[in-house]
Amino acid sequence: MSLLEADSDRLLTAVRKLLAAKNLVTAAEIAERREATDRATPGQGARMVARAWTDPDYRALMLADGAKAAEAMNIPMRGMPPLGVLENTEEVHNLIVCTLCSCYPRAVLGYPPYWYKSAAYRARAVRDPRGLLAEFRTILPDNVKIRVVDSTADYRWMVLPKRPAGTHGWSAEQLAAIVRGGDMVGVTLPNV
Repeated sequence: MSLLEADSDRLLTAVRKLLAAKNLVTAAEIAERREATDRATPGQGARMVARAWTDPDYRALMLADGAKAAEAMNIPMRGMPPLGVLENTEEVHNLIVCTLCSCYPRAVLGYPPYWYKSAAYRARAVRDPRGLLAEFRTILPDNVKIRVVDSTADYRWMVLPKRPAGTHGWSAEQLAAIVRGGDMVGVTLPNV
């Protein structure tokens, strides 16, 4: 263990003790939050998307307050930054990036993929979003505006993709099975 790692471990331990001493959070609550984050996968966000596609009231809640929508699906959001949800439409396609680091809605999508954290992704998303999407085999019509949205330490974002044609009558489970992590940050589209 390097000196820097030892210092960061001591600092983390001190912060945890201080939080417990002030009765803000217990060690058990911290452990529970860490376990919930470690268990999170894109499947959780996919269930949210599928429900939004099949339940107009839930869709409205998700677009108004993503964290409340996650909680309604039993995804714990306590202590997490607010979650905004942007809906892709025929006119606008949303692309999520964190230009400074790798802020990502881990509670609903799990850990970010390696490419999301790369400097190349972060730069290309802003400088050449159409070119970046093409690398993911996502080709949008020229009349579709691409809106690049920056996740931050204070506010996380995810995308509510457009429901694919030909999925009318599908169950929420069937719909969730076609939604991938990339669809919920806007680099890919759900594919039937």
